[in-house]
Amino acid sequence: MNTPPIDHGQNAQAESVNSSHADDTSARVPKGKHPVDLHVGKRLRHRRWMIGMTQQQLANAVGIKFQQIQKYESGANRVSASRLWDLSQALSVPVSFFFDGLSAADAKDGGDALSPDLFADKETLELVRAYYALEERPRQKLLDFTKSLSDSDSGESVNAVA
Repeated sequence: MNTPPIDHGQNAQAESVNSSHADDTSARVPKGKHPVDLHVGKRLRHRRWMIGMTQQQLANAVGIKFQQIQKYESGANRVSASRLWDLSQALSVPVSFFFDGLSAADAKDGGDALSPDLFADKETLELVRAYYALEERPRQKLLDFTKSLSDSDSGESVNAVA
């Protein structure tokens, strides 16, 4: 008796995954870049900048070329799990750091992909770095001073705006 081979639906599943993956990304996401890859790349770049590390230094720390770091940061290349682990070790953050701030909706429709990037400006990053380089007491005084300027200029509290 000849029985036909059992199809476990692998081809159907692969087609389903491929077609649903195409539907998961929105027109707001640059073609070919998944929103999660963009988010991870953005977090990678922010952390590298925050600790003052160059792409070359990070690449050397994980044993790759700096061009690969550029591709990761732009979201052009997906970061593998093992490479993400290496990057987290080199940047002294947990792996979960790269996914902080990413919601299921962002991952599905690219909501985070084109949101304003507060840290895209190097001046902003320099300001944040300088702020965190201060000891606790001067940092708190600077924060209080900045809030007072904001309160007097706008008549609103900084917290009310945020």
